[in-house]
Amino acid sequence: MVEPQTEPVPRRRTGSPWHWLLIIPVVVPLLFFLFNSKNPYFLGFPRFYWLQLAFILLSVATTLIVYRLTRTREG
Repeated sequence: MVEPQTEPVPRRRTGSPWHWLLIIPVVVPLLFFLFNSKNPYFLGFPRFYWLQLAFILLSVATTLIVYRLTRTREG
């Protein structure tokens, strides 16, 4: 029995230059000179601790920006 021919489904483009922004949250925490000191203190916490929170916020912001710039309108 011969199956009916169907048109191939077009491939969805998954690559975007905006995805390169996701390298920022990976590289920035590796820059050791950013937190190589105890001073300054912020709300009683040394630089190392509040920079860790800043890195998390940077990661969330970068991911949100890339998501918004690369999402497709379907529907």
